[in-house]
Amino acid sequence: MPTEIKRLFDFPYYQLETYNLKNAFSTKYNGKWESISTQEYIDKANQLSRGLLKLGLKPNDKVAIISTTNRTEWNVCDIGVLQTGAQTVPIYPTISKEDYQYVLNHSEAIYCIVSDISILEKLNQIKSETKLKQVFTFDEIKGEKNWKELLKLGEDKENQKEVEDRKDAVQPNDLATLIYTSGTTGRPKGVMLSHNNVVSNVLSSKKRVPLEYGNSKALSFLPICHIFERMILYLYQYCGVSVYFAESIEKLTENAQEVKPDVMTAVPRLYEKIYDKIILKGEDLTGVKKKLFFWAVNLGLRYTPYGANGWWYEKQLGLARKLIFSKWQAALGGELKLMVSGSAALQPRLTRIFAAAGMPIMEGYGLTETSPVTSVNDQMNGNFRVGTVGKVIEDVEVKIAENGEILVKGPNVMQGYYKDPKKTAEVIKDGWFCTGDKGEFDKDGFLKITGRTKEMFKTSGGKYVVPPLLEGQLKQSLFIEQVMVVGEGKKMPAAIIQPNFEYLKDWAEENNIPYNSNEEVIANQKVIDAIQEEVNECNCHFGKWEQIKVFRLTADEWSIDGGHLTPTMKMKRAIIKKIYQDLYDDIYKN
Repeated sequence: MPTEIKRLFDFPYYQLETYNLKNAFSTKYNGKWESISTQEYIDKANQLSRGLLKLGLKPNDKVAIISTTNRTEWNVCDIGVLQTGAQTVPIYPTISKEDYQYVLNHSEAIYCIVSDISILEKLNQIKSETKLKQVFTFDEIKGEKNWKELLKLGEDKENQKEVEDRKDAVQPNDLATLIYTSGTTGRPKGVMLSHNNVVSNVLSSKKRVPLEYGNSKALSFLPICHIFERMILYLYQYCGVSVYFAESIEKLTENAQEVKPDVMTAVPRLYEKIYDKIILKGEDLTGVKKKLFFWAVNLGLRYTPYGANGWWYEKQLGLARKLIFSKWQAALGGELKLMVSGSAALQPRLTRIFAAAGMPIMEGYGLTETSPVTSVNDQMNGNFRVGTVGKVIEDVEVKIAENGEILVKGPNVMQGYYKDPKKTAEVIKDGWFCTGDKGEFDKDGFLKITGRTKEMFKTSGGKYVVPPLLEGQLKQSLFIEQVMVVGEGKKMPAAIIQPNFEYLKDWAEENNIPYNSNEEVIANQKVIDAIQEEVNECNCHFGKWEQIKVFRLTADEWSIDGGHLTPTMKMKRAIIKKIYQDLYDDIYKN
């Protein structure tokens, strides 16, 4: 009888009994893939648990984990900590040292495990201001305690009985992890997720996974510190999927070609980047090849599932897949059967084009506070609809409030915000979690996100504007990498735009425009006029009061390190506005 899964650390044991994978997790070290089996995964987790107990780790103590990349060690530490009845506190590697200090102090973490020297150097600047007793590292760093010392401490199995007793004492509704939301405004909030919150979400999501259990491979590169990828990793363990950790976003294509994954997950911005790079390559083609390429693209942009476009479209699509889209597939390993998108709205054109290419993206919806999945598209049983986030998963309830806000109830809804009953009471009312997102159901029960209540604003004329809708339309332009729509309380909406400098370089060369710097090129009138045409095209899709009347271009690229974006690549609107206050003031000076 396989293990009944009630706590997060039950997943590896279930995998051992059901699939017993040879390559449960694989990470690349010094240019070579190294794998551990399910049995080794469990053995190392138990070793770590025994070592932590010898250090004196108690139930409900907090252990922070900070890693610049996903790696096998992260998962071993996660399970090793949870088995002791303690909780893990995953921290985004890219946040500031001040935020490190805040999260470590707020969570009262007493141990911290970090991946490498870059994290360690930042941590060492604030370590003395925290309650940390010890820091361990994954990489070998001279003069620092390595995580292998914990494993060494736990080599002796004399206290394994204590580990088993600790495991038995952990109940499904006990706190498992504190996840500090990256936050587009203000200090991060510590979301309290129990074992049952996440376990229930995995079990309900499994029914939407169209993979061959026990015989599929996944490529993982979204940060595990985000609940989206972390839940997905538990789901992979449950489904017997071998997980390979990409070295970096930059090496994603190279790693995909090595691993040949069946599935991967990403946020919309990454799918946009993949698509833009493919289109740029198409632009470099000439003659018949270029015509064929864009014939296939235009065909793909009209895609609808389940043969709804008719037999002639499907016949053309078959040809396009053979001649063009097969090369797209090859670039990502050639075996991709499924991609999943979450964290922000995915442009419908991307859903269409990748599905047409035979690599469908199943868009879902959820938040950290809902562990995270609330709804997700599903190719099986006719449950895939472009422009929606799918149907609500089993055991979760969703209703739309009178003001259009999406409310969620179910075993996946968080226990609350750590040490903040006031904020908890603001978002959980009568058992319903108030998401802050607006949505609607279509006649067949597919959920569609229509905006975010906090991101909507009124102009001075009293008209509502929904920035994400305008931004999504604008980002379909190859000229535009990032854009933020502004204008709250002003006469009209405007936009602050970061151009796609990679595309702009090629375009400038073709049009004999000098490009010695980003500053020079964004001041060029031909460039401004070209982007104005893109803005005009966007405006055709919106009411007069919503249309972008003025825009300004930024010379620098928006990034996580620059403070423009959260670790999941959402815009920090207040910070972006502050950074470009001069541009904002210039827009509205009259």
